[in-house]
Amino acid sequence: MKLSDLLIALRYWVSSEVRIILLSSILLLSFSSQIKAGVDSFNISPNGIGIKGFSTDSVVNKAGNDLTLRDAVNFALLHNPELAAFTKEMRALEGATLQAGLLRNPELSVNVENVGNIQKLSGDINSQDSVAKEVVQQLTTIRIGQLIELGGKRAARVNAALLGEELAAMDYETRRVEIIARVANVFTEVLAAQERLRLAEETRQVAQNVVNSVTERVQGGKVAPIEETRVKVGLSTTRIEYEQAQRDLTSARKRLALLWNNSSPQFSKVLGNLETLIVPPNLQMLEERVLSNPMALRAMKNIEQRKALLEVEQTRRIPNLTINAGVVHHAQLGGSTAVASVMIPLPLFDRNQGNIKDAYQRVDKAVDEQAAMELRLKTELTQSYEAMSAAWNEINILRDEILPGAKSAFHVMRRGYELGKFGLLELLDAQRILFQNQLLYVRALANYQRLVNDIERLIAAPIDSIRPNR
Repeated sequence: MKLSDLLIALRYWVSSEVRIILLSSILLLSFSSQIKAGVDSFNISPNGIGIKGFSTDSVVNKAGNDLTLRDAVNFALLHNPELAAFTKEMRALEGATLQAGLLRNPELSVNVENVGNIQKLSGDINSQDSVAKEVVQQLTTIRIGQLIELGGKRAARVNAALLGEELAAMDYETRRVEIIARVANVFTEVLAAQERLRLAEETRQVAQNVVNSVTERVQGGKVAPIEETRVKVGLSTTRIEYEQAQRDLTSARKRLALLWNNSSPQFSKVLGNLETLIVPPNLQMLEERVLSNPMALRAMKNIEQRKALLEVEQTRRIPNLTINAGVVHHAQLGGSTAVASVMIPLPLFDRNQGNIKDAYQRVDKAVDEQAAMELRLKTELTQSYEAMSAAWNEINILRDEILPGAKSAFHVMRRGYELGKFGLLELLDAQRILFQNQLLYVRALANYQRLVNDIERLIAAPIDSIRPNR
């Protein structure tokens, strides 16, 4: 993980013990394991795991490099604009927390009455004329007032703002997990496209060999020339499929490079093995782990923030106290008098009833949203698990039963055709069945890996960290 991300997440650790416990658990669970969640699902060979000895931009700027899944994840996390936007939001909330903890500014007021009547009294100050002048003399009043918040308003605001920062950090973690899963899925597509291209090349070579065999038999007068035409049509079909596999691979490579904001992929190939599979673990264990998902943790933290906002509204029922102190200057008499006042609103009509009711309802809403989030995660987990189990069975049947039989049938048909025991249609049919089942096998492997990636996204941890259900 980036050092800057760690500093952003822990910048208020000195002020909140609860916050450091929460963020420590998030960092241990998410920051370290989520990258491993995507990487370990492929069980790449030891030479491919981890960062190679080149910089972040080397794969982007230099050709001839092989790309591992961990490389792709790191590039996406470093250059993805969505994560950058979430980082800016977290930093913006620092300002909101800072503002929530500031004291109110004092207020200075200057009031002048009877402007201009500043002549001094002369003669008998008890005469009617002097008394009249004294009544209308200029008075200058200077006051300094300070609002004092009562009921713990400032502490409640700071607590709510800190919880808002933690929610933003969890949003960041949720998006990181989603990006890692997205990279793993596109990486799987590239890996499967490479395998399909290899199969298409092998099939084209097999078709060419069949054409050569048929041509020899036609030249020897053993079969009719129409059979040579048929096998050449089949060879043309394999060429089309090969070109389609090339286009699919090019498209998948571009989609992968775009995840780290690069439109021209410079890596030569991706490293991985689709046939390295993880046995589906127990569903109950996965359901227990799904509650550690950042989305589930965010839903629970959202309840805490809503309760904190409710506390903020409850503290606003208590009126604030305003203290004023100053002096009054008498222009004619030439003296000054100290004045002081205390103001407090009387909560007769507005006791913040509406905002308190609103806050109560939003707490209840957050509880319902948390239950709905858990249900949604468990539903998605169950669907992905059932699909993964079905893909696991499909892979086993294709690998252990169908593919060995299809390969054996093709070799027998080809040898029998050369000996004149089978016709061309039987040979072409065996060739077609073998190629189709090989493609089905690759698709099943890629689908299984995508489902593993989806489950790891839901549990925010590597699936092989859970003991398999043997």
